[in-house]
Amino acid sequence: MDLTFNAEETAFRDELRAWLAANPPGSAPRGDEDAHYGWRRAWQRRLADGGWAAVHWPREHGGRGATLTQSAIFYQELAAAGAPLPANVLGLLLAGPTIMTWGTPEQQERYLVPILTAEEIWCQGFSEPDAGSDLAAVKTRAVKDGDEWVITGQKVWTSMAQYAKWCMLVARTDADAPKKHQGLTYFLMDMEQDGVEVVPLKQITGESEFNELFLDGARVPAENVLGGVGNGWKVALTTLMNERSGLAFFLQVRMRQLLDQLVGEASARGLMDDPVVADRLGELHLRCEVLRLTAYRGLTAIETYGQPGPEGSLTKWMWSDTNQALTQLAADILGPDALTNGAPWAFELLRARGNSIEGGTTEVLKNIVAERVLGLPRLK
Repeated sequence: MDLTFNAEETAFRDELRAWLAANPPGSAPRGDEDAHYGWRRAWQRRLADGGWAAVHWPREHGGRGATLTQSAIFYQELAAAGAPLPANVLGLLLAGPTIMTWGTPEQQERYLVPILTAEEIWCQGFSEPDAGSDLAAVKTRAVKDGDEWVITGQKVWTSMAQYAKWCMLVARTDADAPKKHQGLTYFLMDMEQDGVEVVPLKQITGESEFNELFLDGARVPAENVLGGVGNGWKVALTTLMNERSGLAFFLQVRMRQLLDQLVGEASARGLMDDPVVADRLGELHLRCEVLRLTAYRGLTAIETYGQPGPEGSLTKWMWSDTNQALTQLAADILGPDALTNGAPWAFELLRARGNSIEGGTTEVLKNIVAERVLGLPRLK
C-alpha cells in the first residue's frame, strides 16, 4: 500500500484545492429540506461548470477520466473544504456508470448530460418491504403491453425519490423463471407520471431522506429497458458494485472533522484532563486513522486485482460503529446541549442511529468478513 501521491496525483489535488478555494460552497440552509437540497443542486451545477461533477467518468462523457486514487483525492478534498456531496449522487455514482456500461448510444446521449448538471435527479428502486437487501426476491411486476411495460408493486428506502425525475428500477418480467435471480429486468422509469406515488418516510431527525414508492400501472417504454429483457440481475450488479465507490474517503474525512470539533468542545469544558474522556477520545482518534488506512488498503486491492475485495465491507462496518460511538460521546460530554432540538450535535446523534442499517447492515457485513476474509464456515 503506497500512501504517497505521484506527480500527476499531486497536480490533480492542487488544481482541485485551488478551484474549491475560489468557489466556496457557502453555508448550508438549516431547517428547510427543500432549501438544503436546492443548495446541493446548485453546488453540483457549479461543479459541472468547472468540470468536477464526475471526475471518475470518462472524458468522452464529461468526466476527467480520473484514476481510483484521484477519485479518492476528490472526495477527501471535497469533505475537507466543507462542501456537500453533489445532489445527484445516485445518478453520478450509480445510474451514470451503469448506463455507460449497458446503455445504447441513444440512451447514453439522452441521460448522461442531465445527470452531470443535476438537471434530472435519479433514485434507486431496488429494495422492497418483503425483500430487504435480497434483490433476487423482488416482487414488483412488469407486464408487456404493446411497446410499453406496465409496472405494479412497491419499493421502499428510496433515497431522494421526492426530487427524482428518473428511477433505476428492477422488476420481475418472468414469474416462471427457474431461479429467483432470473427473470428480472432493469428499467429507466420516469417518476413524473400518474402511476407513481412517492410517500416520504419521516426519520427520527425529522427529515424525510427516504421514501416509499407505490407503483400502480406505471408505464415504461420498451426503449427504456437497460441491458435487455431478463438481464436485470447482471445490470443491477453493475449498479451495486459502484455503490460505495469513493464514499469511504468522504465519510472518514467528515468523521475526522466531527472528532476535531468534539475535542474542541471537551477542551472548552476543561475535560481533557479527565482520564475517561481522554481515553475515549484517544480510541476514536485511533479508529479514524485505522479507517483511513483501511480505505486506502481497499483502494490498493482494487488497483491490484481490478475489483473490490470483501475487505471493503470493513470500511462501512468500521465507519458505522465509530460514528455512533463518536456521537454518543458528544452526548456524554455536552449533556443536554447535545439533545436540544435543532442543535447540530442533536442531528448528528440521531442520524447516526441509522448508520448500522443503511448501505448494508452491520450483521450482513460481519458475515461477509467472517466468511470471505477470515474463512469461517458459512452461517446455516
